[in-house]
Amino acid sequence: MAGALVGGAFLSAFLQVLFDRIGSREVLDFFRGRKLNDGLLNKLNLTLNSVNGVLDDAEEKQITRPNVKIWVDELKDAVYDAEDLLDEIAYEVLRTKLEAAPVSRRQKVRNFFSCYNPFKKGVEAKLEEIVERLENLVKQKDVLGLIESAAERPPPLQNAATTSLVDESGVYGRKGDKEAIMKLLQSDNTSGKDLDVISIVGMGGLGKTTLAQLVYNDNRADHLFDLKAWVCVSKEFNIPKITKDILEEVTGKTCEIENPNRLQLELKKTMIGKKVLIVLDDVWNDKITPWEDLLKPLKFVAQGSKIIVTTRNESVAVLVCTLPIHHLKELTYDDCWSLFAKYAFDDSNVDAYPNLEEIGREIVKKCKGLPLAAKTLGSLLHSKRDVEEWEKISRSDIWNLPNDDILPVLRLSYYCLPSHLKRCFAYCAIFPKDYEFKKEELVFLWMAEGFLAGGPELENAGSDFFSDLVSRSFFQRSSDDQSHFVMHDLKNDLAKSVSGEFCFRLNSNNSSSITRRTRHLSYARTEHDGSKKFEAVYEAEVLRTFLPIDWSKWWWPKCIDNEVMHDLLPKLKRLRVLSLSQYHNIIELPDSFGKMKHLRYLDLSGTPIKRLPESVNSCYSLQTLILYKCKDFEGLPTNMSRLVNLCHLDIRKTKLKEMPKLMSKLTRLQKLTDFIVGEQSGSSIKELGELQHLRGKLCIWNLQNVVEAEDALQANLKDKKHLKKLKLRWAGNMGNSLHVLEQLKPHKNIECLSIIGYESAGFPSWVGEAFFSNIVSLRLDGCINCSSLPPLGQLTSLKELGIIALDKVVTVSDEFYGSCTSVKKPFGCLEILRFERMEQWCEWFSYKDEDEGKAFPLLRELYMRECPKLMRVLPSHLPSLTTLEIEGCQQLMTSLPRAPTVVRMELKDESHDLLLKKLPSGMHCLIASHFHSLDSLLKKVEQMGCYSTTLEEIGIENCESLERFPLEMFPKLKRLDISGCPNLKYLFAPITAFEDCISVLEERMPASYLTRLCLRACPNLAGALPSYFPFLTTLVIIGCQRLMVSLPKAPTIITMELRDDSREVELEELPSGLHRLSVDRFDYPYPLLEGVEQADGLSTTLEAIEIRNYDSLECLPLNFFPTLKRLNVYKCPNLVSLCATEAIYGHFTFLSSLEIWKCPNLVSFPKGGLSAPNLAWLLLWDCENLKSLPECMHSLLPSLVNLKISHCPELQSFPDGGLPSRLESLEIISCDKLIAGCLEWNLQLLPSLSHFCIGECKGLKSFPKELLLPSTLTSLKIVDLQSLEYLDDNGLQHLSSLRQLQLRNCPNLRAMPREGLLSSLASLSIWSCPWLELRCQPEKGEDWPKISHIPNIQLSVSSFVYHSAGTISCKFQYFLSSFICLPFLILPALLMLVLDHFFFFT
Repeated sequence: MAGALVGGAFLSAFLQVLFDRIGSREVLDFFRGRKLNDGLLNKLNLTLNSVNGVLDDAEEKQITRPNVKIWVDELKDAVYDAEDLLDEIAYEVLRTKLEAAPVSRRQKVRNFFSCYNPFKKGVEAKLEEIVERLENLVKQKDVLGLIESAAERPPPLQNAATTSLVDESGVYGRKGDKEAIMKLLQSDNTSGKDLDVISIVGMGGLGKTTLAQLVYNDNRADHLFDLKAWVCVSKEFNIPKITKDILEEVTGKTCEIENPNRLQLELKKTMIGKKVLIVLDDVWNDKITPWEDLLKPLKFVAQGSKIIVTTRNESVAVLVCTLPIHHLKELTYDDCWSLFAKYAFDDSNVDAYPNLEEIGREIVKKCKGLPLAAKTLGSLLHSKRDVEEWEKISRSDIWNLPNDDILPVLRLSYYCLPSHLKRCFAYCAIFPKDYEFKKEELVFLWMAEGFLAGGPELENAGSDFFSDLVSRSFFQRSSDDQSHFVMHDLKNDLAKSVSGEFCFRLNSNNSSSITRRTRHLSYARTEHDGSKKFEAVYEAEVLRTFLPIDWSKWWWPKCIDNEVMHDLLPKLKRLRVLSLSQYHNIIELPDSFGKMKHLRYLDLSGTPIKRLPESVNSCYSLQTLILYKCKDFEGLPTNMSRLVNLCHLDIRKTKLKEMPKLMSKLTRLQKLTDFIVGEQSGSSIKELGELQHLRGKLCIWNLQNVVEAEDALQANLKDKKHLKKLKLRWAGNMGNSLHVLEQLKPHKNIECLSIIGYESAGFPSWVGEAFFSNIVSLRLDGCINCSSLPPLGQLTSLKELGIIALDKVVTVSDEFYGSCTSVKKPFGCLEILRFERMEQWCEWFSYKDEDEGKAFPLLRELYMRECPKLMRVLPSHLPSLTTLEIEGCQQLMTSLPRAPTVVRMELKDESHDLLLKKLPSGMHCLIASHFHSLDSLLKKVEQMGCYSTTLEEIGIENCESLERFPLEMFPKLKRLDISGCPNLKYLFAPITAFEDCISVLEERMPASYLTRLCLRACPNLAGALPSYFPFLTTLVIIGCQRLMVSLPKAPTIITMELRDDSREVELEELPSGLHRLSVDRFDYPYPLLEGVEQADGLSTTLEAIEIRNYDSLECLPLNFFPTLKRLNVYKCPNLVSLCATEAIYGHFTFLSSLEIWKCPNLVSFPKGGLSAPNLAWLLLWDCENLKSLPECMHSLLPSLVNLKISHCPELQSFPDGGLPSRLESLEIISCDKLIAGCLEWNLQLLPSLSHFCIGECKGLKSFPKELLLPSTLTSLKIVDLQSLEYLDDNGLQHLSSLRQLQLRNCPNLRAMPREGLLSSLASLSIWSCPWLELRCQPEKGEDWPKISHIPNIQLSVSSFVYHSAGTISCKFQYFLSSFICLPFLILPALLMLVLDHFFFFT
């Protein structure tokens, strides 16, 4: 069966590489120069050939025979070693060639091998050892019964460009399942609980995830639930990670909380009272305790909330479900056949292949109703029309293998892959489940590992391989981001299975499983990757891949221990792939990196590195160097021309000023993102001429530095046929830019072209030539001296055009459209057109043609911004226009174009008389700002009685002429924002009898769809608002002082914001569904709240209250807001109490955040304390008469994690019983009496306290006192302690967990503690402490030995990283003016005065 089935053994591709290497000139010259026995080389070749013949048989038998699996792994290990040895030989030959004196090529090699060289010593012994290992394996093959395959191995598949990608919309046979789950979602209180759990159970590949996705994305689910979250759980039931994922899903923001307790409190705060839908996909945990712990913060959701769990295990479903389990069945035969046929035949007629249909139906029977199996095999057979190939699949023995976690059909699809695709796929085992990767990212990794062949076309080969794997359904596009790909969980399991111990994913639980054979390592990057994490990696001395993986899409600072950089990585001498991206503490690389002979891929993106060491020039094998977003990077190595194998150089968003010399020698470069032309010393632009393989994007900077136009010609852009995107940028004018641009004509294949900062008066003739038939995007920006536009209408494929800051263009006329007779419709494909910052532009003449409308037939979006002199004329007819924006065109006096399809229109101008005769019939959105014609337009709409049945959103800003807005003319309006309209009086047509206005309005507006109504700065708005808005969710009224009637009844209002210095709006009661109330300078909050209190009315939905600037507010009756989550009270000078009657002080179960600012009359909290079991954040700021905190905080505030007290000078102590045990962060600023009694705080009793800040305390000379702070502390900030003289040794030495120490504005702090600082510290910041900074200067300061072990140190004028190897990376950050120098360090008093002007308390 082997020859018939296997597409090519995994190791076959490896052996082919070795055969090529053995026969290469470098290796042959090595053997001859070393005078090695030719028989040894022949023996290696013969031995490899011997094992090659049985690889196909071994590949299959290893599945069921463990001893064959061991043999294959030993062979793979020996082949890896042989490849590494031959790679080293090739490296040494190349090194000698590049470093030797200029003699003949052959003599260079012979000289190298004839003289003493330490590398040569031992090579023969290593080779003999490898041959011996291989010979032993050859002897074992007969014992194992491995036989040579007589069948001819199929050739590698060709480019599968004609096949389609995975079509996720092709779901068959799941309609009934979907409706069954939807029925459960729509039913409330089905189990008597607020939160129900629905379990979908089925074996792998059955489509559980697909079913959950169908339900999750159904429109009905969007209407049923307030919040939705999708979380992939997989085998590791990590509660903090799952909690964080849910938080990030529902908030759309990154969550930086690491503490599990705080995570759950934050989730509870977010979920309380909300109806939620959570999908937990692929759950394996069947233990009750972790499940209950996960659910704790979810028990406060609204009734009807649901969790959908997908799992393979019945035991999991029984554990978690509260509703009947949904057992997902296999597809029916017909549905399974339909799915298989979709992928196997695509759009072809199945009836055209009757023989294949018959076999296909037999294969479908063996799929046993599994969608993944049908989809995989359909993709596998997609491009095959040979009956025999289909029969091989149908008759395969793999169908009879045990059905373990990896389906036999998936194993079958893998073994049918050609050899070169097998190792590419197996390598993907380094990716964790659900990891999303980019095509280019993976292709570069394959290339670095040596999986690709094809000379300069390596990337093309990799792209073809990737497309092949996509077409066979091994990869599929991410549903979240179409530019990313992902592997199905079972495909990930398959990759891990076939790669075995050679690929390893490091996590906290499995580091001991790394073996000497491990070649490829990935790990999840964390905030701090310490050396302990990588201890087991020292065993993997032959490691080839060191790759951190980012799970989160959000960025946060990360660092890696210096020990890893300076000790571990240099020991991994066979590394081919090394990524250190996003580590913010990497400022430089050690010189030892230059000894990485095998290194092909180096990623430093997102690090603060400034330059690469010159030793990197010795990494002759380097192919890919990524410096993207290294924002401090200033210089590439001087002798970079030695990196002759470099194919990809990404230097986007760096500070590079010029390219190093001799860039032309890097002839293999395919990707060069940027080329910076230097003024004198760097590479000339003509060096681009030798780089003929450039492809993709290229931006050429500083073209003003090109002195001779001949140099630009020699750049030879016209022959670079693989370039698709080109940017040409000037930053000044040397007087020859026209001649330079003439010589920079690109190849006709160019698709996107940008010309920026060009300063000649006109463009060369090639700009706009019809010759460039592939250009789809063109941008002319900052060409300030150009007085006319090139004939861009001749570009037949142009879809997007931007013309920006062409200051001297006065008219746009015939030359713009072009005169080429072959172009019947100028701009025939243009979809997006932008004119911006055209200061002198006055007129735009339409295309002169008898047949109106030939120009711009497909234009969808037109943007005209900041063209202050443009008066007329716009194109008269734009039949496809959907979006029109006009802004800053104050003199435009013309009719808008006829565009019946416009759905969005923005008109923003200070003063003009643009004529808008009527609204387009299909318009959905109208935004108008400073638009004088709006009032007349609305009057015409009103007079004509013409209702707009499509307009859903209107925004009006600063339209002084607007007097009334006929709201009744827009019955479908959902969002209305009006601001800055001082003459607006009515939101409806005038009504003569005021007493009838409400009934008239209700008659005119029987069903308003408004969901958002915002009225700002309309001081003359008066009269009545319609009394009933059934769908209104957001109401904002600010600065509308004459609005004198009751607010509308709107039961659905969620957010209400009322802000005015004087108003008489009556707010008799709160809307029943109100969630958020914000009032500022509003006369009626106190009477309203008093009325609520007297009526004993409760608001059961209000979650957030913000009250600002109220002199009359004395009492805030929290009792009447039992669901309140957040309360913010600011600048209410007469506030005395948070509750009207202390006797009825309630339990505020949902309150999670309380902030009180600048309330000087708040003296204390009511007796008995504040019972808020979920309060997590408490801030008291500038309450100058506050004498005590709430009583019984330790018991009544058990969830408090953040407490900040600032500028409360009368506060004397913490309450009896101390602070809550879960407190994590405590900040005390400018509270002298409280700090004076610090010995009674008992903070050491707080087991969770990790952050402490103290500041602005007078008279404190030493800190901290012994045993004042707990050993759990990880961050300590000491700020603005003017009297502080020393840090207490006894108070610091027991803080064994401390990681961060900040010292700010402590001018009298003289020295570090005698015993030095803790070994646990990872970061030290010293700002505005002049004596201390002088003593902490690197190497020379008296206290430097006490702090030199700390990885990250920041001083006021510099920051640096001290490496364990004894080197210092300095990164000076001048926060002070240049005049600050040594004399100011000598005179600390004077320095203090300067520092006080530059630093402020934080």
